[in-house]
Order: sequence, then C-alpha cells, then structure tokens
Amino acid sequence: MKLLRYGEPGHEHPALLDNDGNLRGLRDFIDDVSGQALSPESIARLQALDHSTLPLVHGNPRIGPCVGNVGKFICIGLNYADHAAETGADIPAEPIIFNKWTSAIVGPNDNVEIPRNSKKTDWEVELGVVIGKGGRYIDEANALDHVAGYCVINDVSEREFQIERGGTWDKGKGCDTFGPMGPWLVTRDEVPDPHQLNLWLEVDGKRYQNGNTRTMIFQIPKLVSYLSQFMSLQPGDVISPGTPPGVGRGCKPEPVFLRAGQRMRLGIEGLGEQEQLTVDA
Repeated sequence: MKLLRYGEPGHEHPALLDNDGNLRGLRDFIDDVSGQALSPESIARLQALDHSTLPLVHGNPRIGPCVGNVGKFICIGLNYADHAAETGADIPAEPIIFNKWTSAIVGPNDNVEIPRNSKKTDWEVELGVVIGKGGRYIDEANALDHVAGYCVINDVSEREFQIERGGTWDKGKGCDTFGPMGPWLVTRDEVPDPHQLNLWLEVDGKRYQNGNTRTMIFQIPKLVSYLSQFMSLQPGDVISPGTPPGVGRGCKPEPVFLRAGQRMRLGIEGLGEQEQLTVDA
C-alpha cells in the first residue's frame, strides 16, 4: 500500500495510491498519515478496505511530505561503504547519529532553498525508514516489526555549515526545505528486502548518484535497535540511514555544489521519484 498526503502546506489530507495510479481519499478513516495511524493495527485496517470504493481525489493537487507531524527526524552519517570511501572517511565503528529539524520537511516536489551565505549546498538521495510501532531497547531480531514502511528522502546538506562552522553536523543538515520526503510511504509488506534497492539522483539531467542499499554498513534492523538504546522510537518518527556515493562534495577533480535555478531529480526502486527546483532563500 502506498500512503500519501496531498494539499497545500500545513493543510494536507491523507490518501492512498490505488493500483491504477489514482489518489483515493482516506479522511473518513484517519486524520493524517502520522502517529498511531501508522501502527500495525491501523495499517492492517487500511489494507483491508476496498480501495476501489474510496473517494477519488480529482485534479492535480500538490503532494505533501508522506508523513505528517514527524516527531523525530534521525539521520545516520557515512553509512554506505562506497560513500565513506569517496569522502576519505574511515568506516565508522558505530552509527554516526545526527538530526534534521522537522522544519526542514517539505513535499517531494517542493522548491529547495539555497540558504543565505551558502557556498556548498549538496544533495543526498536516501531511503527513509518510518516507524510504526514505538519502543525502547528493541531487539535487532524484531526490529523490522517496528517499521511501518519506506520512502524517498533528499538529505540536502550545506557542507560548509556542516563541517567548517565549528558545530555539529546538524547546523548544515536542518535548514528549511532540506528534507523533501515522499511522494508516498510504501508499507513494509511491499518492500521484501530494503537492502536490495537501487537509488539514484540527477542534477539538471546529469546522473551523479547511482547506488544500491546493499552497501549500507549498518542495516536497518541494526539501526532501529541501536537508536532505541538512546531514545524511545515513536510512531511517525523517520530515520534516514545514509546515502550512496556521488554527492557533490565527492566529485573529482573539483566538488560540485548546487546553485539557484537547478533541478534535482531522484528516486528509489519501487518507492517513487522526487523533483525539486533550487531557489534562493
């Protein structure tokens, strides 16, 4: 099942994508694609509906971020072996954790703002992991039971803010619009192996990233379990577990960074595509 949200920013409505590619409204069944609506019980109820009888959403509405009211947006750094290699970094002994502020979250096709005074805004296609069942001290063997589904994320990053401005990575990761999410949340049952997915990103039609989730250093069950040792995970939390090689910072012979007026296009096998125009903040 593919869950999504449509409508103007801050006023999105829940929906699903049916087998014919139509949007079907879910407002009679859930208030939003968020929180307890993502629990295993709620997902099962939505899957049991006759989707062909749900109200059609007409026109061509804006698609919003596929999860609403995100509580925590947790990210993992240098979690693809081939990406770590392109940056010259050592393989981490433990997951590197940072955060994107929830104010960074936008729809999959909304504009991405280049921050004022930015010189090094970069791109990162990532597999989003959405928590459906909360918990603490989760066993790795049962960790996927806590996942509602998966989505596409662009972990937009300002490298100077992130690395050169004397602070944590969060400073360069959480700028407004730096977290396009969606177009839809694909429930876990439709993704048999999240560690065998192709993912890619283009800027102005040039393919920069072309990787596969199989090169993750720490896989999703490990990450869910690991994070739950330090914080409770709650329904609607989102984990972004790293990016494959091909980021602008790693380009040779010179790094390549974004400027206003460019188009990013990115996607993950089975999870849909995003497209964003870059604009000045």
